[in-house]
Amino acid sequence: MATGSPDPTRQIAVTASLVVCIVGSMIGVGVFGGTPIAQAAGGALAADSTLLAPATPAFSIWSVVYTGLVAYTVWQWLPSQRSSIRQRALGWVVAASMILNAAWILSVQAGWLFVSVLVIMALLATLVLAFLRYSRTRASSWVEAVVVDGTLGLYLGWTSVAVCANIAAALKAAGFSGFGLQPEVWSVTVLVVVAVIGVALAFKGHGRLALAAAIAWGLVWITVGRSSDAPESFPTAVAAAVAAALVLGAAIAVRTRVALAGAGARSSSSPLQ
Repeated sequence: MATGSPDPTRQIAVTASLVVCIVGSMIGVGVFGGTPIAQAAGGALAADSTLLAPATPAFSIWSVVYTGLVAYTVWQWLPSQRSSIRQRALGWVVAASMILNAAWILSVQAGWLFVSVLVIMALLATLVLAFLRYSRTRASSWVEAVVVDGTLGLYLGWTSVAVCANIAAALKAAGFSGFGLQPEVWSVTVLVVVAVIGVALAFKGHGRLALAAAIAWGLVWITVGRSSDAPESFPTAVAAAVAAALVLGAAIAVRTRVALAGAGARSSSSPLQ
């Protein structure tokens, strides 16, 4: 593993950001008396608010993401990681993402939907930057692959879907009429874009399954929501299901190809050949 000089300031910043993120999440679920996100801003982000809103169970993924962020924070304090160039490249970016996460929750709580769109777009950009950085190198162990790559993959994947739902909610609250087009035209178009981005990320990230699984998770719950809850939309449900299958299928295909290529390289270099 490549190493540099220790960076305690980065480690402390990540830890402090985690505390802010957790407090923000507690506010978001109403632990400290705040309005739960689904009820905040007049219910603009509720599961039945727009065609792109995932069904309520989809949001349980946040528990996994937060658990992963706690594990990541502990991981980056380990002696073996204090001087890790990989962690130095990621630490400040992950810290910024956790601050933005809390800021997003507070902006929704305040009813500032368009501000929340700007914040979640900044969060998405931050997580994409983290993705580009950790994709440059392989994790040094399966533990790091799960704690670092897995956590950040889930975080980015889910945020990619949440951005769409957030923008749709803000536009609806502002009275956007869709320029006269049917709502399904917009929802299907957005889902096509999500599918294209998801497939592109699968190739760029060499088939990272956590990222693809999180995107697929959000899309599947959009399918469930539009099939079983208002506003029902068969075209949107089908488009979300197809997008989920494409993203997950692309990641599995790329992952398999990479694994086979690696096995072939090892085989060709064997002295027994």
